[in-house]
Amino acid sequence: FFMLTTKFKPDEVVVVDMPSSISQILLPETDILQITIDKKGIVYFGVDGQFTRVKMLETMGERHKIEFTPAEKQAFSTVSNFGVEVRQLKQFLNTRPEDRSKIQQPGIPCDSINNQLADWILEARRANSKFRVAVKGDRDANYPVVKKVIAALQLRKVNKFNFITNMENGPE
Repeated sequence: FFMLTTKFKPDEVVVVDMPSSISQILLPETDILQITIDKKGIVYFGVDGQFTRVKMLETMGERHKIEFTPAEKQAFSTVSNFGVEVRQLKQFLNTRPEDRSKIQQPGIPCDSINNQLADWILEARRANSKFRVAVKGDRDANYPVVKKVIAALQLRKVNKFNFITNMENGPE
């Protein structure tokens, strides 16, 4: 007998039509912090690793004075990407997993008044210092939103990150 193992690709919270490029740099399989921007300018956040997700949730709860139950922490550990404010997380996590994909998520705030994206970036990097940051943006994404995401990264001293694109054949 033999055993076969595989790592399943997590469900995407939103479909993104990525721009193409000729870059051949591949992202690693693990230790990825991914920020996704859809064509409407909604920002989603995701990291790999259940332990990392729980640690982030606990520290974000402390920062925003929200206490999460063990069941909510367990639910968050299985969420690969999300796009809700911290104050909406309890309601989101108490929704059945099969119904979460049907929820219209408003996105993670990343403006100068309420920059929760910068907080998530900070807590993710505290939970796992090996994270490589990747931004996955729709080709029709609103530029000012992309600029806000980059500003949130720079606020947390992340000046090196990757844009995820579709592979295109380069010149011969």
